Amino acid sequence: MAKISKARAAANKKVDADKLYSLEEAMSLIKEVTTAKFDASVDVHVRLGIDPRKADQALRGTVTLPHGTGKSKKVLVFCTPDKVQEALDAGADYAGLDEYVQKVQGGWTDIDVIIAMPNVMAQVGRLGRVLGPRGLMPNPKTGTVTPNVAAAVTEVKGGKIAYRVDKFGIIHSTCGRVSFEPAKLTENANELLSTLLKVKPSSAKGIYMKSITVASTMSPGLKIDPKSIK
Repeated sequence: MAKISKARAAANKKVDADKLYSLEEAMSLIKEVTTAKFDASVDVHVRLGIDPRKADQALRGTVTLPHGTGKSKKVLVFCTPDKVQEALDAGADYAGLDEYVQKVQGGWTDIDVIIAMPNVMAQVGRLGRVLGPRGLMPNPKTGTVTPNVAAAVTEVKGGKIAYRVDKFGIIHSTCGRVSFEPAKLTENANELLSTLLKVKPSSAKGIYMKSITVASTMSPGLKIDPKSIK
């Protein structure tokens, strides 16, 4: 059994494992119980009462966090030559087509988000084996396949994130960094959770949000009371 550090043991004592915290309480406490010596990510884990095997319950979409993620995302735009400068001016880190298709085919994936124009998806589609397993493949459902690449880049750089339910019916998503003020973490988490409530599949029966947990990269998990979502 791995030995628990003194810092983690002290953090565990501050958390009531049986309590359902409000979002406000959890985001204040998360800053006290994080043991990382770096600016750790604060993540939300939501277990939903859905069956991801059913097409209408395989939730996937995007949400724009009011205060961003605290991390600067590297964005690649696959586009025609006439849109390259527009994408770069909007904040894209890389933009083009043939050059970057070849780089990705060679194994280059040092990027966080890929945006593509619809008319270049024939070329981009060939990269599925490389991009698919890494969750980087552009998709219309997440707004990353669009003719308006500048607007898409601006949204991503401004805090737009994608969420996707896994095979166990759980959504894992960031809501900021430990350095954020508790109020900003609360607003970001609430935006994500309220969005998930809005997209509840009509075919889902029983309890929809079965459990919500908030934790940083290195902290105990804090159980959230679903009633605290506004």
